[in-house]
Amino acid sequence: MEPKKTKWQSFWELVRFVALALIIVLPIRWFIFSSYVVSGNSMVPTFQNGNYLIIDKISYRMGDPQRDDVVVFRYPNDTTKFYIKRIIGLPGETIDVKSRENKVTIIDQEHPNGFQLNQTFVKNIGGIDARLILKNDEYFVMGDNRSGSSDSRYWGAVKRNLLTGRALLRLRLWPINNLVDVLPGQYK
Repeated sequence: MEPKKTKWQSFWELVRFVALALIIVLPIRWFIFSSYVVSGNSMVPTFQNGNYLIIDKISYRMGDPQRDDVVVFRYPNDTTKFYIKRIIGLPGETIDVKSRENKVTIIDQEHPNGFQLNQTFVKNIGGIDARLILKNDEYFVMGDNRSGSSDSRYWGAVKRNLLTGRALLRLRLWPINNLVDVLPGQYK
């Protein structure tokens, strides 16, 4: 039979457990994954207000963001706020948006006359037209709900250092048969 622990021994055991948990959890939270709750309707129908997201923070340390990635980033005009949008334009490209026609044309070295994006996931069109030439460290982002999204059409490009990570998991309570989506927002 084990001897009964004193209150002092129990306290130090609890302190060791909490310290070990923090040593394991905090680096994962700071460097690998983060959680966010979608606030607003700028990404409807892909994401609904209140969806819970887990983002992957490490992928962009090892590789470059890709067109159509759904990303969380610090809002360029107030870096204390986080936004979620879809990457439309990549560094060095020229982006030409005709919002009322739901046309996004990308001009790059490979396509000097441009090519149009196929965006079947966009259900609500509208907003303002925009044309922007991206620098080597800039991305053009847009919400999937074009008529209800504040995005690069309004406030310009997002610099690479403001990208926090890409959406890895979506967790939701309803519908019950679809509680977790891996890489939500991928339509390829």
